[in-house]
Amino acid sequence: MTVKTDTTPANTLTYSKMRGMVAILIAFMKQRRMGLNDFIQKISTNSYACKHPEVQSILNISQPQEPELLNGNSSPPPSPSQQINLGPSSNPHAKPSDFQFLKIIGKGSFGKVLLARHKADEKFYAVKVLQKKAILKKKEEKHIMSERNVLLKNVKHPFLVGLHFSFQTASRLYFILDYINGGELFYHLQRERCFLEPRARFYAAEIASALGYLHSLNIVYRDLKPENILLDSQGHIVLTDFGLCKENIEPNGTTSTFCGTPEYLAPEVLHKQPYDRTVDWWCLGAVLYEMLYGLPPFYSRNTAEMYDNILNKPLQLKPNITNSARNLLEGLLQKDRTKRLGAKNDFMEIKNHIFFSPINWDDLINKKITPPFNPNVSGPSDLQHFDPEFTEEPVPNSIGQSPDSILITASIKEAADAFMGFSYAPPMESFL
Repeated sequence: MTVKTDTTPANTLTYSKMRGMVAILIAFMKQRRMGLNDFIQKISTNSYACKHPEVQSILNISQPQEPELLNGNSSPPPSPSQQINLGPSSNPHAKPSDFQFLKIIGKGSFGKVLLARHKADEKFYAVKVLQKKAILKKKEEKHIMSERNVLLKNVKHPFLVGLHFSFQTASRLYFILDYINGGELFYHLQRERCFLEPRARFYAAEIASALGYLHSLNIVYRDLKPENILLDSQGHIVLTDFGLCKENIEPNGTTSTFCGTPEYLAPEVLHKQPYDRTVDWWCLGAVLYEMLYGLPPFYSRNTAEMYDNILNKPLQLKPNITNSARNLLEGLLQKDRTKRLGAKNDFMEIKNHIFFSPINWDDLINKKITPPFNPNVSGPSDLQHFDPEFTEEPVPNSIGQSPDSILITASIKEAADAFMGFSYAPPMESFL
């Protein structure tokens, strides 16, 4: 393209200049819907250009619809939408360089979980670091923001992981979470194959208490599985990973997004029918079954066969459990959600079931019941319950670098504008 020298004074906006600016913006907008922050900042100061309808449309992009999600794989992209945001943290008290990142303790679809020490207070945290580009590629912005919103609503419930604060850089999101190092329930279950009934009852009671609390906030969890259930250093349950939570589900409300993990999907989800909070009680039944028997109910290595089992095969219970456990599993794993235990009175039905009669629920919520298993960790640096595949991997230097020390590339700019309102800071005294 030939560029012609313009002798018009720089501070004079001619009609042809204005038309040229608008034309460039429109062409650029059609090629890319993201990464326009710098360009928009320059052009938005020009009142003439901003009156053009094409310019207004790009400055006012809306929120995405919730996509389907199964084990991290999203459905085809939803309609484009996202309010422009520059990305860097709006919390002046938090940045990556505030932390010493010590070890990788977990991995997910969008990033890593690291053990980190805050340099100011020397406290240990689990820091969930997510790559914006990976989230945007799978159209998962809404689920990440949902996870943040649910974490903010956790008002010190003893069996839900706590969020201390969150912030973002141009390329990454950071959740600063409670550090829980007793290991995943999945890890312990794999090692021991199954649990005795009293131990399974204790874990099921703490899980049910956490789910009941979420339901009281009109939140449906939707992804209960042993990998999302941690043990703290004393052996109590801590529920984590709220990425699939659905907010604003009233007691009689439903939703219809197809999401979850194959082994634990409820029949109504597989049927792609509207479902309600009883989907969590099905998952509780599936996890309890796995704790008692070593495998999820209806399990098959062939996923299609497993789905058929979930939909059509009657529940089969071996005789090595008590009648109360049998009755509870039959109630929770009822294929008709309207007849499922918890359909009428939610958590109270589970709480009052005979299987839980040995549980003093007040003592449970106050952690006055001694856990049946103690992870025996010596301190925060004790990583015996984490997979060495993670802990032996070197920590990337870039994770601890603050934005001004990182070269901001074009691809990073593309990811920088998608998470309006992510950053969160509580009162300063709570973490400084």
